[in-house]
Amino acid sequence: MTKQITFLSVFLSALMLPQLVHAEIYKHVDAEGRITYSNVKIKGAKKLQLEPADTNFGTDSGSEKKRTPSTRTATPASFPKVDEGTQNQRDSKRKEILQSELDGEKKALENAKKAYEEGASNPEVYKTKDGKTMRNVPKFDEKMKGLQAEVDAHQRNIELLEKEISNIN
Repeated sequence: MTKQITFLSVFLSALMLPQLVHAEIYKHVDAEGRITYSNVKIKGAKKLQLEPADTNFGTDSGSEKKRTPSTRTATPASFPKVDEGTQNQRDSKRKEILQSELDGEKKALENAKKAYEEGASNPEVYKTKDGKTMRNVPKFDEKMKGLQAEVDAHQRNIELLEKEISNIN
């Protein structure tokens, strides 16, 4: 029986909570022009009519319409326009810059692959006090992991640059 009463009281509290949280906001401007906002009514203050805050925080509640191309705002008439020749000139310059970056990334990838191969052929070793040579496997693995990350980064950059270049024109 006590579980039912506890559940019922929690349920009723949850229903009443939004009414308790609702607050009225007042705006008061004094003789010197200073503005004061308060939830307590001040003599001469005006009650503000505020809409509840959006508490979705970016989550899709399903109630909002998704923006589609047909609901986009039209470009204003005063918005500056670029003629086709100028745009083509800008696109070709951009493509030229991206191509030079791509060439640089390809060279960097070659160097990173060489560094990886050299690193793989030179294992990390150390000598013990009695003269034995031992492998330092954790240090070697860490070194190889860094070299592989560098190779992967250059490969990703090349893929992204090629994709960007293909999107021009």
